[in-house]
Amino acid sequence: MDKSESERGILLPLIVLSLAQLIGWGAVSFSAVVSRDMAADLNIDIASVFAGTTVFYVTMGACAPFLSRLFTGIGARAVMIGGTVVSAFGLVLVALSYSPAIYFLGWLVLGAGGSATLTTPAHILLNEIAGRNSKRAIASLMLVSGLSATVFWPLASFLSREIGWRGTCETYAAVLIVVCLPLYIFGLPRRNKAAADIQAAASPGPARSYDRTFYFIVAAIALNAFITFGFSSILIELLKAEGLSPALALTYASALGIVQIFARGLNLIGEKRWDGVTVGVASSAGLSLSLLILIGAQGSPVLVAVFLVLYGVSSGALAVARSTIPLVFYDKGEFARALSRIALPLNWISAISPPVLISLMTGLGSRAVLILCLLCSASAILVLLLLRNRRPAAEAVAGIY
Repeated sequence: MDKSESERGILLPLIVLSLAQLIGWGAVSFSAVVSRDMAADLNIDIASVFAGTTVFYVTMGACAPFLSRLFTGIGARAVMIGGTVVSAFGLVLVALSYSPAIYFLGWLVLGAGGSATLTTPAHILLNEIAGRNSKRAIASLMLVSGLSATVFWPLASFLSREIGWRGTCETYAAVLIVVCLPLYIFGLPRRNKAAADIQAAASPGPARSYDRTFYFIVAAIALNAFITFGFSSILIELLKAEGLSPALALTYASALGIVQIFARGLNLIGEKRWDGVTVGVASSAGLSLSLLILIGAQGSPVLVAVFLVLYGVSSGALAVARSTIPLVFYDKGEFARALSRIALPLNWISAISPPVLISLMTGLGSRAVLILCLLCSASAILVLLLLRNRRPAAEAVAGIY
């Protein structure tokens, strides 16, 4: 299959995945908006509410290696269908929780479902269809899914005022079953058995997923993910701590998705000139600069807006780089296996980020959060520079020109 044929064959799955991923990530991000209501209702502190997100990411990471065999065995489509049902059940559990035990159990179930449906499975499915030609499709998917906060944070705020945070959870669970499940069942292609056998035969072992290059990839992705995943949970509270009003903080944070979409659009335009490693280096540098601006903003709405634009552009491009960096080094069966294994440390670092950052902010103030994130970003730049020298020769040339 040539590149033009694979692009035509990937169009419908890309549309299906874009809508489903937008809904899926929006459905699990509601706590960033209603955390204070949840804390008061459950009689727990706000850090414990965010600990639900920690359970979510820890479970996603723990499930990822086990799902790797299912991805290579039965294909991503079947895994995503089952994961959607599990995710809906998890949201119902959270909605029905009146004790911390049931609350955290709900997030554990959500994590299991998310591991089977969110981001990694979608990228694996696109790679099943198009191999390395899936780079543009993955970037396009991230373009749309980046709107999840922009669409669903204001929606969660509206729904929570009308029907409460529990009703919001139940509504999102219903949308997963009524919208996402049929999309996955009827909108995604069944994997061709012959192609699956070829893929399995081409990658019989652990491939190169545990060499030094793999660990560099994991370190670079995890360091940046600590910042971006943590900020996705605490950004509203962080902006409040920096001096913005609650309404302005919500407006700014919700607008972040639009900026990230712009960044992912730029990545699409430059895909033939920049590989994932090159995008990662440039985006990490932009992320560091944005943090320096926020440190010096002193609550100025204008400077905070400048931070938000630069941070949004950088984090949006990094979201694409998380999946396109492995494409530089792995293909087909290797890609599915490597991406599943990367998901374990990625989700675990993402799990500890929100509670660490919210604890730092409540204990030492927002400056401690920003300094720690700046150190992580600088470290990621160093690792990515080392990784640039390990690219295959063809990819190294593509990353320069």
